[in-house]
Amino acid sequence: MVKLLLILVVALVLEAVGVVFLSNGLKQIGEPSRLNLGEIGRLMGRGVTNPNILLGVLMETAFFVSLLVMLKLWDVSLVWPLTSLGFVLTTLAAKYIRHEEVNAMRWAGVFLIMAGAAMVGYSEKLKSAAPEPSASLAPNKE
Repeated sequence: MVKLLLILVVALVLEAVGVVFLSNGLKQIGEPSRLNLGEIGRLMGRGVTNPNILLGVLMETAFFVSLLVMLKLWDVSLVWPLTSLGFVLTTLAAKYIRHEEVNAMRWAGVFLIMAGAAMVGYSEKLKSAAPEPSASLAPNKE
């Protein structure tokens, strides 16, 4: 479980900071003034050369590779709910890196996410602490 938590924390920090970089980059390239192929091409050109977008994509890619590793090693029913902690880290990154205002209702949502992730983590602890069924109690498979 320690190995999972270590990979998870690193992956989620990469994801949270990556999202902040992507948001900064998207704000830098601006919005289309009109919807036509030329304007879309111009925005795409600005996007693929924007350092914030490129760094954000790199960090999101590292998160995705970490997610693949976790899904290979552990149950989906454990890993996927724990990735919801990324919402907590992303909210913290938005507040302290982007200086966004996070109101009480959003913090309440963050608390609920943390509570849910704790319940999922605790269920894994209960699963590993459960005794193995003895051979005498196992159903006969003849």
